[in-house]
Amino acid sequence: MDMGLKDRTVLVTGASSGIGADIARAYAAEGARVALTYRGDSTAGQRLARELGADRDTAMALRYSLAEPETVESAVAEVTRRWGGVDVLVANAVRWAPRRAPGEHFEDVPAGDWTAFLADNLAPTLRTVQLTVAGMRKRSWGRIVLISSHVALDGHRGQEFYGAAKSALHGFARSLAWDLGPDGVLVNVVCPGLTATERVRGGLPAEVRERETRLTPTGRLSSPEDIAGAVLFLGSAANGNTTGQIVTVAGGR
Repeated sequence: MDMGLKDRTVLVTGASSGIGADIARAYAAEGARVALTYRGDSTAGQRLARELGADRDTAMALRYSLAEPETVESAVAEVTRRWGGVDVLVANAVRWAPRRAPGEHFEDVPAGDWTAFLADNLAPTLRTVQLTVAGMRKRSWGRIVLISSHVALDGHRGQEFYGAAKSALHGFARSLAWDLGPDGVLVNVVCPGLTATERVRGGLPAEVRERETRLTPTGRLSSPEDIAGAVLFLGSAANGNTTGQIVTVAGGR
């Protein structure tokens, strides 16, 4: 299947490791130019950019922090200056919610903590879409894929604020699809289940991973490559008319 991505420009935020890195690799394999962003680990970001063709000017790594709005503006500006704009945006960057201490309840979380968390997870993503979508409209073609979480669908004890932030992306995509559809721009959400990233394999107890695995019809957790495959399709020319949808990649859960 021709994905129609050769020489397209793709911006993948939060792509120095994990799911984001595999998404960047998937687009590069299709011949796209890939701008990937990192928050603090420039070494990992630059290493991946070299892997994907920085020496051929087909990849670059840029700093992008959800807590620093100026880095959002500068990252998009650099992609536009160098490659003329963004054809595909994959919004993967996330600020993880801190886990509540044992015995701490939802109402015990200080307002300043959760309001800052929601602001960091929502405002920069919406701003990145604003900064990239004007060029997509002009070219009458564009793809936006927002990365959510199974927490937005299934819920998880202690993750109320994270669930709220990710759920907001669902409503955003459904409404934005109406605005962008007539101009050839499609916007969708990919909602991964628990995914076997290095972070999960190294930080989540084996019994938890095994329990989650038993809950999937496929009998396994999704891999980062599984998520990347769904994102690649939705953010490509192979996706001709799917927009405003929430696509779950969780082994059938």
